Parts: sequence; C-alpha cells; structure tokens
Amino acid sequence: MKNRIGIRYSILLLFVVFITHAQNNKKPLQLMPWPQNITVSEGQFLLSKDFEVNCVGAVNSRILKAATQFLRRVDARSGLFFKQGYLTKANESPKAALQINCKRIGKVELYEDESYQLAVTANSINIDANTDLGALHALETLYQLLQNNGSQFYFPTVTINDNPRYVWRGLMIDGSRHFIPLEVLKRNLDGMAAMKLNVFHWHLVDDQGWRIEIKKYPQLTELASDGQFYTQTEIASIVDYATEKGILVVPEIDVPGHASAILSVFPEIGSATTTYAVSRKSGIHDPTLDPTNPKTYEILENIFKEVCPLFPGAYFHIGGDENNGAEWDANPKIQEFKKKNHIESNHDLQTYFNMKLVPMLQKQGKQLMGWEEIMTPNMSKDAIIHAWRGVNEGVEAGGSLIKAAKNGYKTVLSNGFYIDLMLSVDSHYLNDPMPKNAVFTPAEKARILGGEATMWSELVTPLTIDSRIWPRTAAIAERLWSSDTVKDLESMHKRLKAVSYQLETIGLTHIRNKEVILRNIANYQDTKALNDFTNICEPYKIYKRNGGGKKYFMYSPLTLFADACAADASDAYEFNKAVKSFLENKTLENQKTITDYLKKWVNMNQELVQLSNDAPLIQPLLPMAKQLSTIAIELVANLENKKALNKTLIQENLKLLNERNVADVELAIYESLKKLADL
Repeated sequence: MKNRIGIRYSILLLFVVFITHAQNNKKPLQLMPWPQNITVSEGQFLLSKDFEVNCVGAVNSRILKAATQFLRRVDARSGLFFKQGYLTKANESPKAALQINCKRIGKVELYEDESYQLAVTANSINIDANTDLGALHALETLYQLLQNNGSQFYFPTVTINDNPRYVWRGLMIDGSRHFIPLEVLKRNLDGMAAMKLNVFHWHLVDDQGWRIEIKKYPQLTELASDGQFYTQTEIASIVDYATEKGILVVPEIDVPGHASAILSVFPEIGSATTTYAVSRKSGIHDPTLDPTNPKTYEILENIFKEVCPLFPGAYFHIGGDENNGAEWDANPKIQEFKKKNHIESNHDLQTYFNMKLVPMLQKQGKQLMGWEEIMTPNMSKDAIIHAWRGVNEGVEAGGSLIKAAKNGYKTVLSNGFYIDLMLSVDSHYLNDPMPKNAVFTPAEKARILGGEATMWSELVTPLTIDSRIWPRTAAIAERLWSSDTVKDLESMHKRLKAVSYQLETIGLTHIRNKEVILRNIANYQDTKALNDFTNICEPYKIYKRNGGGKKYFMYSPLTLFADACAADASDAYEFNKAVKSFLENKTLENQKTITDYLKKWVNMNQELVQLSNDAPLIQPLLPMAKQLSTIAIELVANLENKKALNKTLIQENLKLLNERNVADVELAIYESLKKLADL
C-alpha cells in the first residue's frame, strides 16, 4: 500500500511539474488525453517536404491506412507538400524519419493491449507498440504534438510511454429518436479515434423508430422507421469503418420497454389490448413487450439471429431501462402468470424476461449487457451492468456501479457522463468510474470496466449532434484514459480549446455548423451579435428545455437559438473568471476586462434590435438582451465611478433574466452579474 501511495504521489508531482513547465513555455503541449508518462527535452524535430513514414513488424491495412491518414493530416496542417503519397506495404521507406513498429495485429475487443511508446528526437521519430491498436493511438498523440515556431513546423522532442486506465472508453449515439446518417456516424468515429475512445455503443431501437433492417420482418422498417433506417450492408460498413479505427461496436435493441416502434408492427406481443403507434415525442411511455407470450421470444430470437452476426464483438446491449410496468399491472393474464410462477414484482418479472434472452444471445456468441434496471438477485452474473442513474433519479450517484461491482457484475459507468444533459465540461471531467466513496477489493475494482458518454437524440439532429458531443467528450476521454491524478481544470480548459479546433480539421462540425444555424436565425444578415449572445448563453440543462417531452416532437425544428448555444459558453467562462479575479483584486486591469465585456453586450443588444426588424426568429431573444444591457449599463457606470448602482433596477432585471424564457436558454453569466451587483 505504501508503495502504491508513493507511486501515485510521484505521478501527481510529475504532472504538476510538467504542466507548470508547459505553461511557462511559449508552446505548451496540447495533448488530450494526457499520457501516463511523458518526458520533454530540449530540441525539435523539424518537418520538411522529405518527411516520410515507414511501417515494420506486423503490418496490416489498418496501420497502413492510419499512417497514410496521419501523413495527409500533417501535410494539410503544414502545407509542405510531402513527396510521399500512400503507404501500401511493409518497410517500403526504410530510411523514413518516422518508423512505426508493431509486434502483432491487435484484436478489436476489450483487454487488448493498447499501449505504445513514442520517442521524438531531433533526427528521428519512433513508435513502438505491442499491437497496431497502440500504434494508432501513438499517431494521434504525435499529431497533437505538431507545433510551429513562426516559420517552420516541428515536433518537440519527447519520450512518451502510454496506456489506458480503463478498457471500456465509450460513446453511445442514439439513432432511434432522430435518425443519424452514416456520414455523421463516421465523422464521430473519427473523433472517437482521435481521443482514443474504443467502444461505439449504437442505440438502434426505441419508441420513436426501428432503425435496423430485419430481412425476416421487413415491415419493421417499412412501418416503424419513417423510411430512415440502416440496411444490413450499411451496418456492416460502419462496423468495418470502426474496426479500422480500433473501435468495437456494441449494438442496442431496447426491450422490453421503449417498445412503441416494434409493437406498432407486432401488437400481438404487447402487454395491452390497444393500437400501438410509433411515438412522436420523448419521455417514458407505457408500451411494453409481453414477457408471458411465447411469440415475444420467437420474434426476438429471429431478430437476434440476423442482428448478432453483423457485429463481431462479444457484447449485445438489450436496454432494459425505464419499464414503468403500467401495462403489466393492468393485464390480468400477466398478473396471473406472476402469481402462478411466484414472481413477486415487475422487477422480478423483467428478470424472468431477461434470463430468457441470455441463452438466445449466448447461441450467437454474445454476452448480455443492459442498463442498471436489469440488476436483480436472480440476474445472470455474466451480464454487464450499465450504471446510468444518479441523484436526479433518486439513486445515489455511483450507487448502482458500486453495487454491481460488489455483487459480482462487470459494470460500465454513464452516470455523470450524460452529455445530452448539457452540463458543464467540468462536471464530466471530475466524474470518475472509480467512486471515491467506496472501498473495493482488487477483484471488485477489476469489474469496473470504464465509462461511456451517452448522446441521446431527442433534441439533436445531424446538424447539431456534433456540438453536443464535442468537445466535452474529449474531456471524458481523458478521464477514462489518463491517470486519475490528471484533473486540473484550468489545464483541461486550455488544452480542450486547442483540441476542439483539431477535431474540426478531421471533419467534425461542432464549430462550423453553429454559423449555419445563426444565419438562419438572422435571416442571412450579419451574425456577429447573435454569435456574441450564444457565447454567454447555454441551453436549459437536465431536460428542462423539453420537460416531459411536451414541447418538442420528433419533427419539431431544432434550428433555434438554443440549438446554436453550447453547454459551455466560451465568453461566460472567461467573464466569470474575470469577475472572480476582480473581486479578489480590484485592479484597473481587472476592472477593464469586465467593463469591456459589459460594453460589448450593450452594443450587442442594439445590434440585435436592429437585426430583428428583418429577422422574426431574433425577436424572442430581445427581452433577455435588453435586460442584460440594462444591467450592464448600470454596472459600467458604477465601476467607472460615474454613478451609484441603482440596485432596484438591477434586481428587477436579474429577476426577469432568471425566469424561464421562450428562447430555452439560461444566461451563463447570471451569478457573476449578481456578485457585481452586490458590490
């Protein structure tokens, strides 16, 4: 124990020392996830048009494609017009400056070796990895090291030894509420690979749509997909694309609840005598499969027989969440079945249902995984428990994960990583799959596989989904890869800003699509004022925007102001820091930083009023902008010693700002304005 404490202290000390060193340098390193071990030395590897890459050892198409892609990305960034084109075989450029050595071809599965060693000197770059998967990660790190000195591009001289902390580092994308096209999935897989995430959890079925082709039951997509679904060929193309990136794909078909779509086609396996329909709104719905009907299992087994072979990985997610039991409680036949079979509760009845699925999936070589509701005393210990609920659902944060690990289940954490809640990146970054309030044996600790960011799609479309996933998921990726001692928020924010731009260069649209939305709102007028407003506003959080699914339907527009705003408003972050600094030290410099922002928002209000004359979608924003401007004018006058604060006026406008507004956003500088008003 003493040795482990000493090692952890050394890692923490090394990280603090290095971050301090990096911040004192002109060119701090912008790495994310932060490596386990890194040593920086004086010197640079200068790039020229003669730069080449060579692969040796166990070489396959995956590493050749990755090396070629790396070459093209660096060339695009540096504009050097490298002479080398495409890598096509092993050892074709023996004298290349960058040598990649892989000992064996890695398998895209959990527990595979993903470690790598990267050494950059003034004359050479060497990547050594036990598998090509580790080499893929090394190339991403090397790309992030790319810098320039004003005239030349270079890699700083470093030595890195790196490996992930957790074996499950995932992102879930829900393609059922809003259909997410293939090209959107692929660019997000590119983002995952850049951040060293290795599990893509694909939520394919829910109340709002059946999105996967089943050849035995074509009516599932004919009647329950609105014509938007993935063919089996398209599924295979995504799996192949992910495999090239070293990413495991885990499908989810959610049962027995969230069943409106399947029951709209097969009402006979529903638990109520009713007409079922694909749902057009979000929320928890009653439709549930009948666990007492043999045909339920016949249909599911036929579906599994087609779906499982499409996914070579060992895991299959059956959902199992949010079954409210309403239809079971109202069905006399189901109640009689429970009584006859000594099943005491609906939770136990769902376990009966789940245990019927275990052998079906085992026949297909799959291990069952489900949301935490599947965990009961009689559930198979082979199941993987996906912990998702927290204090907002009346469950102790981390409680399900702790319970699962201690009761013999492997488990994955998503509680705290729900990116659709639009919570701050800080909250995700400080979350950890290893709860600090629990003591684990080594065996229990080993059952905690890692974590997964979850992107539910009730309030996203292909236009906006990237901005809800990135860049916050990069910070989650660091939490799942890096040492738990790497948790400095200021460092994370600085690196995340650079990484966000890097992610856009590989095709993600989280930055550029904002302008598309703003142009629509502005009716193709200048968008500067709107953009300034988005930088201090954030969409309502924790489902407040669409409470109970009452405002937005699956066909409602998601092209409004809230859709252009991000979870972490950039100017709000800087302004809030500036206010904190000013309150601690009332220098003229700190004061000017604040007043510059306040004056900017006064001008913004004036510009929005002018723009609104020819842009109806701006008009719902005007009350907020006016209230902010009124407060800002008062604060500037006071800070510049021109007049005393009219606190009554400020409090009236603060109250209005704090009320729910039709724009579905909150002002992220609200608390800082309150603090300034209390001066």
